[in-house]
Amino acid sequence: MTLAFLRNPATALAIVLAAGGAVTPTFALAETLSRATPLIFTGLAAAVAFRARFWNIGAEGQYIAGAIAGGGLAVYFHESESTLLLPAMLVLGTLGGMAWAAVPALLKTRFNANEILVSLMLVYVAELLLVHLVQGPWRNPQGWGFPGTRMFPDVAALPLLFSGKRAHLGTLITLAVPFIAWFILARTRFGFTVRVFGSAPLAARHAGVHGHRMIWQSLLIGGGLAGLAGVIEATGTIGQLMPDISPGYGFTAIIVAFLGRLHPVGVLLAGIAIAVTYIGGEGAQISAGLPKAVTGLFQGIILFYLLAFDLFTRYRFVVNTRIAEH
Repeated sequence: MTLAFLRNPATALAIVLAAGGAVTPTFALAETLSRATPLIFTGLAAAVAFRARFWNIGAEGQYIAGAIAGGGLAVYFHESESTLLLPAMLVLGTLGGMAWAAVPALLKTRFNANEILVSLMLVYVAELLLVHLVQGPWRNPQGWGFPGTRMFPDVAALPLLFSGKRAHLGTLITLAVPFIAWFILARTRFGFTVRVFGSAPLAARHAGVHGHRMIWQSLLIGGGLAGLAGVIEATGTIGQLMPDISPGYGFTAIIVAFLGRLHPVGVLLAGIAIAVTYIGGEGAQISAGLPKAVTGLFQGIILFYLLAFDLFTRYRFVVNTRIAEH
């Protein structure tokens, strides 16, 4: 891949690993965890639905919807000093993501619409809505014409874990949520029904599992997680709403979910690994002069090798040398 850009692959890989935290521990580790936060949340959002055999491809739109719902509260109360503002933003962000996920759930259960197409198309609706808001009614009047809202008040910012680092309280929440999700999926009745419905839907229906209810539950949980990721990113890392609030975290969540084998703890580890590619890709752009698209290519190659590994472990090629008898 790097040879196509006339660059040394070994040098580019060393830059990616160094910038991702393999060499510089303190700052890069905090930056990696900060980048991993939205990836883990959106990866869990996709994994929960995938475990129930519903293909929620719209985590990106639910992420943006959550950022709009939660961030909008800080825009309207930009002079507030209430400590209740931040919790209210997190709740509204979660509800915003759930509301966005409710659309494909409704169309799937009522009209049997394809959830892949519906959730994917809603991503572009959310993106256009965000652009309209930050360039229109929510634009910062003191922002010199740049698209973006007012900066959130101090009470709307997630506290930092380390001074001068971008790791914040949302990072700790992110590290805890996968273990909570694992406990729910592995030790509760709801988790058992999700596993059964995902592996044998006909048997689950005969056992009394309601298919429409499972659709609503899995999509709403996924949408809530993605929406929470959006508002955490807005309050913890950026501090305002901007058109490019996401570099594609919701789409990368598909890679994170499958790289983590749809297991919550696996998603945690996969999210951290993919975060390294984001930071390392930026380092490769600066140090090696590689284009921004290399990050996406690197992530795509990881998914390609993962799928190839599954293919060769589940199937084997057999050459039949016998001549058919007539």
